[in-house]
This record gives sequence, structure tokens and C-alpha cells, in this order.
Amino acid sequence: MHIDPLEKKWLYIALGMVALFLGSIFISLAVGIKPPSNVETIDPARLHLSEEFAEDNLGVHIQPDGRITVIMVAGRYGFFPRHITVPADTPITFRWASIDVLHGVHMPMTNMSTMVVPGYVAEVTTTFPKPGDYPMLCNEYCGLGHDYMWSKVTVVARQTWEKQHPKGGES
Repeated sequence: MHIDPLEKKWLYIALGMVALFLGSIFISLAVGIKPPSNVETIDPARLHLSEEFAEDNLGVHIQPDGRITVIMVAGRYGFFPRHITVPADTPITFRWASIDVLHGVHMPMTNMSTMVVPGYVAEVTTTFPKPGDYPMLCNEYCGLGHDYMWSKVTVVARQTWEKQHPKGGES
């Protein structure tokens, strides 16, 4: 049986692709890699009554063990609070909930982007490597005021943060 050399090359390429796909599936199962998801649910109609997402609980929180958590709400047409300050070179956990429709959170020049789905709590942990002002934009069309949906994150040097928050507490 004779197989043309060009057909052999394409056969090897196809078999290599199948092996690559099967290998990546096997490796992801063996290592435990899975798509990011958060199945924590919340009632959007009662969001303002929840302890975590109540209006006076929004913003930056320093946990007793030193971890930093930012609680935010996405709603037409803004992220609340509108401005937060966090330290550089520190893991920051952002937790969002939507009060109305689907929103997307994107911070240009960072690796942070997520969807905020009504009825679910979105959670992302990231680190900002350098100080500066970072815009937080909605990247999912949410209505006529979508273009004005933004917030600002100011990242300060870790030493500056520690001077402002010597014993922890809330910001």
C-alpha cells in the first residue's frame, strides 16, 4: 500500500493534534485544573439587606490574618464604591455582586477580568505589581449608561499602605 508523502505529513499533523488535545485533557485532570467558577449565590433583590453587601460594608477590608478583601456592587451604571485604595505587591480578593443585570469587570493593564452575574457572587484574587491609578470598566453591555460605568482603583506602595494602616482595620 502506497501513501503519498504529503498525505503522510498531514496524517502526522492530525495525529499530533489529537495527541496534544488528549494530553492537555489528561494533564488538566491529573493536576486538577478546572475553569474558574464560584457557585456562591445571593438574592439580588435583597442584596442591600445582606450583611456582606450592605451599603456601609462596601470597600476595602483588612482581615484579622492580614488578608485584604474588597467588597463591591455592580449596578446601573457604576461600581460601588467608586474609588478604592489598595497596596501593591499584596494579594487582593475582590468580591462582587450585581443588583440588576449582567456586568463585566475589566481592569486594563492588569490580569483582572470577570463577569458579575445577578444572583451569584463573583470572586477574583489578584496582585497589582506597581503603584498607580487603574480604571475599572464594565466590559459587558448593560444598558444606555454602560459607557459611564467605571470605578477607580488607586494602588499605593506597600510601605505607604502600612504607614496608613499600621494595625489593620478597615479602609
